[in-house]
Amino acid sequence: MRAWMLPAGSDGFDKLYIQDLPDPVAGPGEVLIAPQAWTINYRDFAVASGKYFGGALKQPSIPLSDGAGEVVAVGEGVTSVAVGDRVQGSFFLDWVDGPMVMGRALGDGMGPGMLAELVVLPEQGVVKIAESLDYSQAACLPCAGVTAWNALTRGRMVRPGDKVLVLGTGGVSMIALQLAKAMGAEVICTSSSDEKLSRAKNLGADHLINYKTTPDWGAAVKSQFGGANQVVEVGGVGTLAQSMQALANEGEIALIGVLSQGEPPSPHALMMTGGTLRGIFVGSAEMARDLNDFIDSNEIEPPIGGRFSFDKAAKAYAHAWGPDSFGKTVIEL
Repeated sequence: MRAWMLPAGSDGFDKLYIQDLPDPVAGPGEVLIAPQAWTINYRDFAVASGKYFGGALKQPSIPLSDGAGEVVAVGEGVTSVAVGDRVQGSFFLDWVDGPMVMGRALGDGMGPGMLAELVVLPEQGVVKIAESLDYSQAACLPCAGVTAWNALTRGRMVRPGDKVLVLGTGGVSMIALQLAKAMGAEVICTSSSDEKLSRAKNLGADHLINYKTTPDWGAAVKSQFGGANQVVEVGGVGTLAQSMQALANEGEIALIGVLSQGEPPSPHALMMTGGTLRGIFVGSAEMARDLNDFIDSNEIEPPIGGRFSFDKAAKAYAHAWGPDSFGKTVIEL
């Protein structure tokens, strides 16, 4: 099989290379998948640059957590999936349901990586994809989609009539926008690009804020719209103070991202609203299944902003990192 690789000590996605490797075989309790599509997350850039948890890669590794494809073989004892099933990987291989389990994760150099023509996963790390989606759409969900679902449905669950604030137009934010709209919420979206805001409006965003022309966007959300009941905070500490300003009474901030740096703000602003700050780190296989059921019921199609062939995976990384990125960037076999 062919697989894309990052070398030990990789310091950037420009170090990607393609290699022929022996075909893997599914052992007892394992599933052999032939991925047909993959997507890129911000985390994948951290892994490639050696800035993910644990530092630089210790050995050559197959990257990416997000992939969807067909089951081509199952090992002894596997009963939940069969040859021919359409499946996706589960980001955390050992977090099946219930409270968070920080175990093996896909694409970090320690767990399996998905960017290969064949991948072996444990049975509990495989989820059947939404019936209404093709492989490229399904590949958008294992990390970004489940993260958005966790943000909106755990802790303070979004209810009809709520106001949901999403930051930027990346994969998590745009999928969260679609999910929140299907839940009956009013969605506020920020971006530095009017063109991207227009695309977010086409996905259902009710209110648009350009944070370059409205630098105090947190206060604007509070004054113009009465505050957000839920904030999908993908920026990190650099935007957290404004997200706190934007919060409605007894609202929740789902803290997801590390895109922007800075000094952590004082938490005192939460006292003024009775607000909650909740950490999010993707989710379980159970959440993935619940998300897929919701997508099928509400005819949601994850937004794809760029498509690249498997041979052009390095160009897909460059696109996802660049200024033209919107929603999810997909690699297709």
